[in-house]
Amino acid sequence: MNEKKIKNIFVSGPITPAFIADSIAKHSAKTDIGGHSIFMGQVRKDELNGKFVAAIEYTTFEEIALAKMHEIREAIFEKYPLNCMHVHHSLGTIKAGEICLFVFTSSAHRKPAIDACTEIVERLKAELPIWGKELFEDETHQWKENK
Repeated sequence: MNEKKIKNIFVSGPITPAFIADSIAKHSAKTDIGGHSIFMGQVRKDELNGKFVAAIEYTTFEEIALAKMHEIREAIFEKYPLNCMHVHHSLGTIKAGEICLFVFTSSAHRKPAIDACTEIVERLKAELPIWGKELFEDETHQWKENK
């Protein structure tokens, strides 16, 4: 049985534009790829009851989340003809305007890359035990609800 290694999707702090650019650049040598799809989740400066979100502090049960992500990864590779799939999610405090989620899929053709990317994002939001504590500018907080 060919057991694939569980990949760590978590990064400490925000996902930087340089990291994203480097990830894209690394794929230029893979000439069998014709389409990439990228989703980037950014912390919004939402207004809630007259208070503004300054940052979100992300926490998780890492072992459980990574096992679940491994299941999602395997299911997506089974369903779509992908060449590559990269998922990175921030932990810790991410300020409004910073990137907290980066999903990057690649395929010979655009449609599988786009469809897989969309499905991964939806499943992450629904299935992974990742919590966001919204930190307001007035130093109060509340736990975020995924909609």
